[in-house]
Amino acid sequence: MAPRKVIITCAVTGAIHTPSMSPQIPITAQEIADAAIGAAEAGAAIVHLHARDPKDGRPDQSPELFEPFLRTIKQRSDCVVNITTGGSPAMTVEERIRPVVTFKPEVASLNMGSMNFGLYPMLERFKEFRHDWERPYLEGSDDRIFKNTFKDIAGILTTCAENGTRFEIECYDIGHLYTLAHFVDRGLVKPPFFVQSVFGILGGIGGHPEDVMHMKRTADRLFGDAYRWSVLGAGKNQMSIAATAAAMGGNVRVGLEDSLWIGPGQLARSNAEQVSRVRTIIEQLGLEIATPAEAREMLQLKGADRTAF
Repeated sequence: MAPRKVIITCAVTGAIHTPSMSPQIPITAQEIADAAIGAAEAGAAIVHLHARDPKDGRPDQSPELFEPFLRTIKQRSDCVVNITTGGSPAMTVEERIRPVVTFKPEVASLNMGSMNFGLYPMLERFKEFRHDWERPYLEGSDDRIFKNTFKDIAGILTTCAENGTRFEIECYDIGHLYTLAHFVDRGLVKPPFFVQSVFGILGGIGGHPEDVMHMKRTADRLFGDAYRWSVLGAGKNQMSIAATAAAMGGNVRVGLEDSLWIGPGQLARSNAEQVSRVRTIIEQLGLEIATPAEAREMLQLKGADRTAF
C-alpha cells in the first residue's frame, strides 16, 4: 500500500505577529512572494496569504497590495494559493473579503465564528516596538471581537462560491464545527470540506492532545468521510500538534503567521525552515507530502488557470 499523502499548508505572514517580534516576518510584496515560494520549494502544497502595509507592516487587505506577490508566486510556483478572508480582527468583513472577490483564488480561508482573539499576552514577552501601531493593536485585543456572524459567513460563502473558490474552514473551537454543519445543512458548503482546526489561540480551544482528539472525534461524527482534516498549533504548540495530527490521519499547517519559533526560545529563520521541519516529521512517520497537484485532487480545487491573477 502506498504511503498516505499529507498536505502541508504554510501561512507566511498573517496578522497576529507584529514586525518588531521577528526580523523574518515578511512585510513587502517581494518578501511575501519569496517566503511563499521558498515554503513551496521546501514542500508546502498550499500557501496561505495576507498582505501588509510595506511602510510599517500593519495588516492591510487592499487588493493592490496583494496583486504583486500573487502574480510573482503564480509565475514562479505551482503551489495552491489560499487568500485570507480573516484579514485582521480590527477590520470590517467588507474590507476583509476584497482580495478574494477581486482575485478569485482556488482557496480562501473562512472563520466559523466570532471570538475574542486574545493577542495581548504576547506583551509579556515583547516589550519594545518600532512602530506606533503595534502596542495598541496587541493591548486592544482584550476587548476586540473578531466578528464572524452567521450572516457574515453566509455572505462570504455565497460570494466566493460563485467564483469556484473553495474554503479552508478555520475552526477555533468545537462549536465552530457545529456552525459548519449548520451551513452544510443549508447547502452553502459542498464536500469535501477542508477543515483547519486551530489550537492554542487565547479565546479558542487549547493545545492539549485531548483537545486535538476531541476536535477530530467531533468532526468525524459530524462529517464522516466528507471532509479533509488539517491542524495548526499556535506558538509553542506548532510542531507537537502537527506530529499528533499527522499520526492521526490529518494534514498540517505551519508558518510564521502561526508561530515565530523553530524551537524553545529560538526564532525560525524562515517559513521554509518550519516547512522543512514538519516535512521531516511527516516522512519519519512513514508518510509522504502531497504535491500541489495531489492537493488539488484531494480538495477538488478548480485549478490555478481559473483564478483572476
